Amino acid sequence: MDDDKIFDKIDEVGLKKTMERSYIDYAMSVIAARALPDVRDGLKPVQRRILHSMIELNNGPDKPHRKCARIVGDTMGKYHPHGDSSIYEALVKLAQEWNTRYPLVDGHGNFGSVDGDHAAAMRYTEARLSKISMEMMADINKDTVDFTPNFDGTEKEPVVLPSRYPNLLVNGTSGIAVGMATNIPPHNLKETINAAIKIIDNRVEEGRETEIDEIMDIVKGPDFPTGAQILGRQGINDAYRTGRGKIKVRAITEIETMNNGKHRIVVTELPYMVNKSLLIKNMVDLVKNKRIDGITDIRDESSREGMRVVIELRKDVNANVILNQLFKHTQLQDTFGCIMLALVDGVPKILNIKDMLTYYLKHQEDVVTRRTKYDLNKAEERAHILQGYLIALDNIDEVITIIRNSKNVGEAKAKLIERFGLSEAQAGAIVDMRLRALTGLEREKIENEYNELIAKIAEYKEILADENKLLGVIKTELAAIADKYGDERRTSITAYSDDITDEELIKREEIVISMTKLGYIKRMPKDTFKVQNRGGKGIKGMNTIDNDIIDEIFLTNTHNFIMFFTNMGRVYRMKGYEIPESGRNARGVAIVNLLQLLPGEKVTAIIPIAGFDKKYLMMATKNGIVKKTKIEAFENIRKTGLAAITLNEGDELIEVKATSGENDVFLVTAKGMCIRFNEECVRDTGRTSMGVRGIRCDKGDEVIAMQLDVQGDEMLFVTTKGMGKRTELSEFAPQMRGGKGVKCYRITEKTGDIVSAKAVTNDHDIMMMTNEGIMIRMHCSDITVIGRITSGVKLMNIGKDGNTFVASVAKLARSDEDEEAEDSENPESAENEVSENVENDTENDAESNSEE
Repeated sequence: MDDDKIFDKIDEVGLKKTMERSYIDYAMSVIAARALPDVRDGLKPVQRRILHSMIELNNGPDKPHRKCARIVGDTMGKYHPHGDSSIYEALVKLAQEWNTRYPLVDGHGNFGSVDGDHAAAMRYTEARLSKISMEMMADINKDTVDFTPNFDGTEKEPVVLPSRYPNLLVNGTSGIAVGMATNIPPHNLKETINAAIKIIDNRVEEGRETEIDEIMDIVKGPDFPTGAQILGRQGINDAYRTGRGKIKVRAITEIETMNNGKHRIVVTELPYMVNKSLLIKNMVDLVKNKRIDGITDIRDESSREGMRVVIELRKDVNANVILNQLFKHTQLQDTFGCIMLALVDGVPKILNIKDMLTYYLKHQEDVVTRRTKYDLNKAEERAHILQGYLIALDNIDEVITIIRNSKNVGEAKAKLIERFGLSEAQAGAIVDMRLRALTGLEREKIENEYNELIAKIAEYKEILADENKLLGVIKTELAAIADKYGDERRTSITAYSDDITDEELIKREEIVISMTKLGYIKRMPKDTFKVQNRGGKGIKGMNTIDNDIIDEIFLTNTHNFIMFFTNMGRVYRMKGYEIPESGRNARGVAIVNLLQLLPGEKVTAIIPIAGFDKKYLMMATKNGIVKKTKIEAFENIRKTGLAAITLNEGDELIEVKATSGENDVFLVTAKGMCIRFNEECVRDTGRTSMGVRGIRCDKGDEVIAMQLDVQGDEMLFVTTKGMGKRTELSEFAPQMRGGKGVKCYRITEKTGDIVSAKAVTNDHDIMMMTNEGIMIRMHCSDITVIGRITSGVKLMNIGKDGNTFVASVAKLARSDEDEEAEDSENPESAENEVSENVENDTENDAESNSEE
């Protein structure tokens, strides 16, 4: 061949332009047809094609599982010619419960693990559609969405799925395209649907658009399949308002006290997409490299019951410090970068949460409109045929004559059309009609069906004519899906120190705080316990572990400060609402999870304070030392605590009161001695001082309570064996501090030592709790008032096994509503009921400003 002819067929092109054009084509293909989800159904093309292939295979939730190799093969051969590995990987992720919040595929076999294990080969695993995925494809055969030819023009595939719930937000997605990426977190189904319903309600009922703030009041934040907790709302606010935000996610951990006195950190939930085995390996490396010191053992105790990673610590280290180091250096605390990018009409856009829901509802309007038109056409076609049947049945003899006298079917149809004015379809249906339609029962069925279709046709036309009715249909169907598939949030959202929080948003309410000897503390609603008669057995107030007993219980307010005094003479502070709420039977959380206690430090005294308006704090120790310090000295307490008193060896703080500086102080010992002196006898000293002697205790005796004269008219004494009495305060003459005091209780083997002393009035109730967690509440007015040197009466039946004893006593103020509730009920049935009114002791103890 001539060389000139060869060169004539060569086109010279610019390399730069060719590369630009080719790369742009490739980029647009990746963006629009591979990596990014559609805003309407929240699916990437490969996911949509997998679900559509499974539907075509009749692989629904009511059918047996099919081999994944068959599903992948069908998807690749018909719709997605990009290799089987990418299809199988997408299929596996749709089935993994730790990857997909509401899995769209029900997998059978080895589909990997949260440790990062890969799924078995597709020839070994099986799958079918999950129940909720059927909602993604509901009514797809009713012309609800457009279909487009596949890559070779031999099949048709849906452009988008009907998606009867907002899957883009509910399951989220992630993908890396060219020059852009998307990372949308999963959300709770109920919250997301309720937000969509709110948009509908505002349009229908008020004729207005919905504000983002209204949506954010409903959708609290992402809800990850692995649970964990989100720190603060700033990242959520940014993501929901602008489409971009960084959300800090932290593992769920708890510090537990072991029997040998050591602490361990237990991890039960991990941040989303964190590999557990790699996390543990990272922790081990940090210990080996001595970047974290104090960890003695790390082991994975996870099972079918749930995740449990145990990190044991040395006895001399601060568990909170170790935990904070783990948060800093490992993925126990991670950041989820939100990029709310999706395809809108084939174009990638950054969307806020309102945009996503608005586009989704627009899609639903289109789906329901097309479905209604389809149903209307089908109904009208069927009604038209039934109308022909009814005409034929009304003239059955003549119809039979016409058909019998006709030479063929065509002639019969033509004569019927001419005689009765029927359409071609009606005439054909009459000719094909079976003889059984002539029975009376069949005629009645045809009439009933016709009347029902007429009603449906009217309804369909109303929906198509009225946008509000159309939105009402969408709302009803969304609500049904939320009821059927909705569940509770798995991811909690907590306040974070970097966030600006409005404390007033937290409800002001009365709460009961209880704490055990081993330091488990919890908050309970005030209406947990009901008044009982004296001598009752009580109700279960708190579960305890071996060798643990209830040590503290008191009433306070969610916004009151709670000051924690420790055996080392230090004080910590937090608000009532910061203590986690638990049920009546729950054990609570270890106090070391809330306070940064030093090694070997434990809480020995707790005092709730409404503010810093009182003049002094009066402290008393077990060995009879008292100390008065101005309350301003405790106004600024660091998270790491503050020195409150200097203690002698073997001594510990047992009670603290806020005082006016002019109160009478009562100190009561376990062996039945009591001293009364005015606090002016105690000069105020600095925070770190030691204090002075308040009462001189005999050998083997110790102070168990300190009370003030303004707290009541009588002193209530309760012993370990459930005995008690009230004695007038006037029977205790004032003395100078430092003496031995006077006898206040006759101690016998039957009574046991005094466990608590409270200044009370007839308007008070008391709560007593045993070492086994049994609690009883009774009116102080039901307890006998007798003299100082007496043994009292039985207050609580604690049994005769010798292992049960009264562990703690709390004083409560009784309200009028309590009296009315008690009068209206049978006292015998009150034993296990819950009180509707437990009032704070603040008013009665206004002078002391303390709730016990």
